[in-house]
Amino acid sequence: MIRKTYRRLLLATLIAVSITGCRKDNNSLQENENKQIDAQKIENSSEEMQEENDEDSVNASESEEDIESQELDQYSFIDSTGSTLVTRIKTPEGYSRITCDDNSFGDFLRNFTLKEDGSPVLLYDGSEKGNQSSHVAVFDMNISDKDLQQCADSIIRMYAEYYYANQQYDKIKFHFVSGFLCEYEKWRDGYRVKVSGNNVSWQKTKQYDDSYETFEKYLDTVFSYASTLSLDQESAKINIEDLQIGDVFLKGGSPGHVVMVVDICENEQGEKAFLLAQGYMPAQEFHVLNNPASDTDPWYYVNEVEYPFRTSEYSFDEGSLKRLDY
Repeated sequence: MIRKTYRRLLLATLIAVSITGCRKDNNSLQENENKQIDAQKIENSSEEMQEENDEDSVNASESEEDIESQELDQYSFIDSTGSTLVTRIKTPEGYSRITCDDNSFGDFLRNFTLKEDGSPVLLYDGSEKGNQSSHVAVFDMNISDKDLQQCADSIIRMYAEYYYANQQYDKIKFHFVSGFLCEYEKWRDGYRVKVSGNNVSWQKTKQYDDSYETFEKYLDTVFSYASTLSLDQESAKINIEDLQIGDVFLKGGSPGHVVMVVDICENEQGEKAFLLAQGYMPAQEFHVLNNPASDTDPWYYVNEVEYPFRTSEYSFDEGSLKRLDY
C-alpha cells in the first residue's frame, strides 16, 4: 500500500514537472515570436516613416519648382504703357540691352513708335490677319492699300525709312529680282522705271519731287519687283555669335520668308537674346513675334537656337542667318 502510494506521488511529480517544463518552453517560444513581431513592426514603421519623408521631400521639391514657375509667370515682359520696343518690351531678368550708337539703325528700330498694346495685325485692306496669336507688338507704320508690302518688302521698308529719316538718300537703293538697281535719288529726280519683258531701264517722265508721297510710290515700285530672292543676293551668311540688330533669318524663294532681328540684350556672362519682327503674306503690318517656346517671354536666346530654327509662323534651315548689304 505504501509502495503504491509512493509510486502515485512520484508519477504525479513527474507529470507536474513535465507539464511545467512544457509551459516554460511554450512561453519562451511565444516570447521569441512576440519579439520577432515587435521587430517587424518597428522595421515596417521605420520604412513607412522613410516613405513619408521621401514623399515630403518630393512634395517640397515640387513646391519649390511651382514657386519658381509662378515667379516666372508673374514676371511680365510687357509694359502696356510703353510706346517703343525699349519701353514696351522688358528684357529678361539679368539681361540689359546692348549699346546702340545714336542715330544708328538699331537706335531707329528701338525708338520706332508702336501701336497701342493689344493692337491686332492688319492686312493691307484694313481687315485683321487670321492669326493674331503670333505677335506681341505692332509697328505704327504705313502700308499701301495694295497687296505689296509682304515679308521682304517690310525689311526693305524699315531700312528705307531709316535712311529717309536721316536724309541719307543715296543709300536708299534696292535690287529687283532681275538685278536692276532701283535708286531713290533717280526716282526723286523724275525718272521712272520702264519694264519691257526682261529689260528694265530708267525713263525721265516727271519733275523733281522729294515729298514723302513720292517716296512711298518709289517703295511700291520696289515692292513690286523685289522679293526674298533679291534680298538673298544682297546678303551674306554670318555666325550667330556675331549677331547684330538688323540681321535677318532669310530663305530666298517664291515664296520664301524673312524675319529681322530688331533688338538684342545680353547678360553678364555674354549670353544674348533677341527679338524678331516680320511682315508676311498677304501684305500686312510689320510686327514683333512672340517665341513659340514660351507663353510669356518673347525673347529668343542664342544658346537655345537650333535648326531648323522655329519662329511663330516659320522655320528656317541652318545657313539662313544673314547680314544685308544695306
